[in-house]
Amino acid sequence: MLLKPSFVAILASLASVQVANAWFRLACSTPLVQERIDPIISPGQTSQHLHSIHGGSNFSKDMTYNTARQSSCTSCAIAQDLSNYWTPTLYFKDPNTGQFEKVPNGGLLVYYQNRGSADASNGGKGLKAFPAGFRMISGDPRKRSKKYAEGLGTQAELAERAIKSTCLRYGSGNTGYDYYGFPTTDCEAGLNLFYEITWDISAFSNRWKGKPWPFVWSNSDPTGYGWHGDFQNAIDHCNQTPDQLAGKSEACPYFTVLPATTFSACRAKTTEVVEPINGPMAKLPG
Repeated sequence: MLLKPSFVAILASLASVQVANAWFRLACSTPLVQERIDPIISPGQTSQHLHSIHGGSNFSKDMTYNTARQSSCTSCAIAQDLSNYWTPTLYFKDPNTGQFEKVPNGGLLVYYQNRGSADASNGGKGLKAFPAGFRMISGDPRKRSKKYAEGLGTQAELAERAIKSTCLRYGSGNTGYDYYGFPTTDCEAGLNLFYEITWDISAFSNRWKGKPWPFVWSNSDPTGYGWHGDFQNAIDHCNQTPDQLAGKSEACPYFTVLPATTFSACRAKTTEVVEPINGPMAKLPG
């Protein structure tokens, strides 16, 4: 069984929902590194909780756009993408011992999506690529419950709605779900990133039954409401031809699509916070 959380990092809330007119998807392998670093929230410091990081090898506490662009490799499929993407790490809390064990990460799939009335194909002025040095956060690691009624439409409610988790194939074959068990409803309108991350919880299936749910995020969140994601840009967009508009990243002349064996081998230049993270252990890192 795979648990897949996802988030939509919304940059703008647009008045009408339109079809996605330009997008591409980016596959990333298992994490570049897993450590307590967050250069957006805690620059130059050790973060309060563990993150799973994907992307350029120069990820560090003090990283900038320029240092990211100097990365020697990326753990994602496009050679020119030296951006970094990071999220909390999932742990299993053994119901019998109370010990924590890190859950294997199955990789990250990032969707770059241009949506809404601002897109030139919908009569708008056009959506531009993220500028150099652009950074973005979605979610609140402190949240532990749902606060807003769905459909309210405020920025706070949209941010809350952007975080969802599901088990693959859980809803497979049912109305409103695709083959993998994910809802088929569209994302909110606006220029956004959409992350899909898989965690292999099958190894723990014979060690728990019923309630309570034994999985907890590295920010000490057993509910999932505190899930969050970060992004630091170091890539340009390409969305002109029909194949590019259909999400085929290999159709972009500016993109070099790497073999899986190449980008899967990329690791962080350095590990700045060295500590036990795998478990079993009595407490979460940090």
